[in-house]
Amino acid sequence: MAKRRIVKKKTTQNRMLNYISWSIGGLLLLVAIFGIGYYVGFEDANVSAQKSVQKERAKTKKLLEKINTATTLPVKKTTQKKQLKSVLDKNQNRYAKSAKHEYATKNGNAKPPKPYKREVKKSVNKPKLAIIIDDVSFARDVREIKKLHIPLTMSFLPPNTIHPNSAHLAANEPYYMVHLPMEAMNFPSAEPLTLMVDNTQQEILHEVEKVKRLFPRVAYINNHTGSRFTSDERAMNRLMFALQREHIGFIDSRTTAQTKVPLVMKNYGLKYIARDVFLDHDSSVAAIKVQIARAVKIAKKHGSAIAIGHPHKETLQALSESSALLNEVELVRIDSLI
Repeated sequence: MAKRRIVKKKTTQNRMLNYISWSIGGLLLLVAIFGIGYYVGFEDANVSAQKSVQKERAKTKKLLEKINTATTLPVKKTTQKKQLKSVLDKNQNRYAKSAKHEYATKNGNAKPPKPYKREVKKSVNKPKLAIIIDDVSFARDVREIKKLHIPLTMSFLPPNTIHPNSAHLAANEPYYMVHLPMEAMNFPSAEPLTLMVDNTQQEILHEVEKVKRLFPRVAYINNHTGSRFTSDERAMNRLMFALQREHIGFIDSRTTAQTKVPLVMKNYGLKYIARDVFLDHDSSVAAIKVQIARAVKIAKKHGSAIAIGHPHKETLQALSESSALLNEVELVRIDSLI
């Protein structure tokens, strides 16, 4: 009797152990199945989330590009797409072009306006000449200008998607100007952001504030194109009001003989400052040298002069080959002349 009880007891224990083992095994199997399912589901969710993030980033990037390239001010007679294409074409061929785009007029005449009348002022000191280089936009512009080792004043175009780093490049310079795009009489290749004659005072204030944020050390701006804008007294009054609020001066590039800048400056009690010579309206090296000589002559006659050029290969070459002529004047930055 005792032996049967022991066998029965052992059999019962074995059954319980088998039951527990199968239960644990089943539980482990369920856990494994659940884990694999969770892992696969998690991976799927992770991939889906990553795709969603990438999609959102692409959407944000596209939005930023649209914001950067969008003209917040109204642009007449051209779509944004055409405008951006024209800017891209201009910059791709910028070293092969002259400065005629600056002063194209309504009837297509591309002769630079004559210098404004100034009193003859012989100086006992060496006459001073300030040369502004407009349209500075790329690192190569800055690099090539600096190779000349002469005190040229770089005037940077505000950044956009075509030349996004212009403000960063300016930040590395001890002194710079801003070449602010303004509406022209007849120039289809306008910058994506261009001041227009029918902009409201608030719009112009907004754009000038933006320029100040991008170029916090800017003391002077000059107009990029702007033959229509600078010949409109009301538009120039609005701009001058905005510039005065930000303590920024204005130098008239004189892209039109009908400029109202002298009148507006007088009304504000400010001295009129303008360029005397465009160096590279004819892009040949020989022609640019003639213009350099003309600028030197004007400086000698009036005690000072302002010339404007562009970072074209021919312009920089002409300047590098005119050292003897330029030694007849004192080359200075624009802030030393004003």
